Order: sequence, then C-alpha cells, then structure tokens
Amino acid sequence: MSRADTQEDLNAVIRQHSELLAAQLHSQRESLFPPDATKSMRKFTSGEAAALLGVNDSYLRKLHLDGKGPSPEVSSGNRRHYSAEDVQNLRVLLEKTARKPGDYLPGRRAGDHLQIIGVMNFKGGSGKTTSAAHLAQRLALTGYRVLAIDLDPQASLTALHGVQPEFDLLDGGTLYDAIRYEGPVPISSVIRKTYIPNLDLIPGNLELMEFEHETPRALAPGNAGLFFFRVKEALAQVDAQYDVVVIDCPPQLGFLTMSALSAATGVLVTIHPEMLDVMSMSQFLRMTADLMDVIADSGADMSHDWMRYLLTRYEPTDAPQNRIVAFLRTMYGDKVLNAPMLKSTAISDAGLTKQTLYEVERSAFTRTTYDRAIESLNAVNDEIARLIQKTWGR
Repeated sequence: MSRADTQEDLNAVIRQHSELLAAQLHSQRESLFPPDATKSMRKFTSGEAAALLGVNDSYLRKLHLDGKGPSPEVSSGNRRHYSAEDVQNLRVLLEKTARKPGDYLPGRRAGDHLQIIGVMNFKGGSGKTTSAAHLAQRLALTGYRVLAIDLDPQASLTALHGVQPEFDLLDGGTLYDAIRYEGPVPISSVIRKTYIPNLDLIPGNLELMEFEHETPRALAPGNAGLFFFRVKEALAQVDAQYDVVVIDCPPQLGFLTMSALSAATGVLVTIHPEMLDVMSMSQFLRMTADLMDVIADSGADMSHDWMRYLLTRYEPTDAPQNRIVAFLRTMYGDKVLNAPMLKSTAISDAGLTKQTLYEVERSAFTRTTYDRAIESLNAVNDEIARLIQKTWGR
C-alpha cells in the first residue's frame, strides 16, 4: 500500500471537522435560547437596577408606588425585577428632573466628539475580547449609546452576542462590507440591534480577512494612505448615533488593526501579567510604533485622547504576577489602569454558555465568587468611563 493510499486528505478532514463543530454550536445555541435561537437580557433585581441608575433602592420603590415610570415585575415574595428596557426608561425619566445634565444620561453633548476605543493585543489569551464585551455592555447599561464592532475574524465577540457566523452571516454583514475597496455599502446596513438597549453590534467572521488580502493590491503608488482611512470614514456615517464605539481588534498588526488604530480616539492594550506575555507585548509595542510612524508619514493623524494598559486575568495572591504588576506600574505609571480585571471562574464559566457576567444570574455562582468578579469588572469599566468623561471635559 502506497503512502498516497494511507494519507488522509487534510483539507477534507479540516472541512468535515469545521462543519461538524459549527452544527454542534448551532444546536447548542438553539437549546440554550429556544424557540427562535436568539438571546435576551436577564431581569435585574431592584438593587441592581438602582446601582445601574446611581440611586437608592428606596427611591425606586417610591417611584413604583407613585406610579411613575415603568412597572417592574413583582414576584410572589414582593421582590421587584426590572428589565434592561425598564432601566433605560427610568434613566430618561430621571434625567428630566436631574440637578445637572448628564446625571442619568452620561453620553455626548454638543461639541463632544465620538469616542472610538480600540481594544488590542496580538497575543492570544490576553483577555482582549472578554474586556471589549464587558466594556461595551457596561457602558450601554449605564446609559451610553454604544456600537460594538467585531474586527477579529475569529468572531468571539460576535458569538458572545448570540450571532453565529457560520449560520447567520452567510451573505456578508461584517464591517468588511462597509470598508471594502469596490462597492462598499453604507455602514448602517451591517449594524444589528442587540438584546441590550443602547448596544448595537457589527459582527465579524472570516470574511474580514479579505481586507487583509485586498489592501496590498490597493496600495498602488499614490494610494499609500488609502487603507487606514477606511474604518474612520465608515464610522463618520453614523457619528451622531453613538457616544462610544468599542472595537475588538484582531490579534495581529495587520491592515484591519492599523485602520482601526487610525480611527481610534482611545486605545486599550490588554496585558496578562506573566513574563512571556510581557515579552510579547514588548514586540507588539515596538512594531505598533514603527507602523504608526509610517502611517503618520502618509498623512494620518495618529494622535489619541488616551492610551491605557489593562491588567487582565490578574491573581492578587500570585507573587510572580505581583512583581510584574509592580514592574509595569513603576515603568508606565498612570498609563496602567488602577483597576485590574481579576481572574475568575465566574467569567470563564459564563463564557461556556456564550454569556458575559452581566448576563448571567447571580444565583448561578456562589455569592462571593460572583460579587468579587462583578466588582472587578465594574471597577475597570467605570474607570474607562471616567476617562471618556474627562475627554469630554467633565
């Protein structure tokens, strides 16, 4: 028997495995989110709703008793639960009688520019997508109008929001459609509403790689600056509709990442405080700086409102990690966010069902595990929200 007779057709095996996995993921989604295989946001307790709004629970109870605002769902134990839509409607109601503008609707005012946050790192496992997803959802739940863009062909951010690329994006529907060189569509045509008020999504899939393949051909003499304006020009079409755009960048320094970086007003670099990750980040920063110089020489404005490092999957009891964290804080000072994202089984377990920690019920975990994780996430995301507010002069 010849080697050719016994050798597997690798292409056939990979394709078969790909189709099998996609079918299983689709089946899992339908079992988790029947009957129409779409996700919905859980209800919030009155305490959670009050915290999101920045008021006391007793004040919410008074509004309910006075018949003001949406009526919460009241359980048999007389416990009130509010939907995400209820929280948003209450936010609009409270803003009308607020002591100062923005107490409950913290988004842009006249003269404020759109905040575009690029979340990036080119090493896998740095928590990039987890950080982007929780940031986008937290900002939306606290009153910002948010557009989340999945620019990573692996499309993990997309899957987290209930869209399965293999089944739901057969005819396009990614940012590639709006930034391609031939026949781009309006960006509004690829924006999807999500199950969270204030949060829209542009999903991703492998089609995004077409931009990486087409750009070298488009970089003819005299068109050196063509590629890095694509994302910025597309977002300009919907500038007035959002307060913040969160872009989950690919884990590589390709044309997609550089175009996103050219559009960004803020840059968030995720760092897992392990030596190999820090060494990798050193190369990432060097390559990024070199590429930004080339793009700036081609006429792009590469200035940003802010750039911060976010420590992810941090374990406070891990002595080597603490040494690296101290090293980074000494070296970069306030460029490192004060709040780290702690490593938590709650976050990883939520991901098993394609959910963020903001979506799962607290009862799914022990109280201390959930509270520790959610407090960490909120501290990180609220620190970034303060950066946004400072950029707007508030």
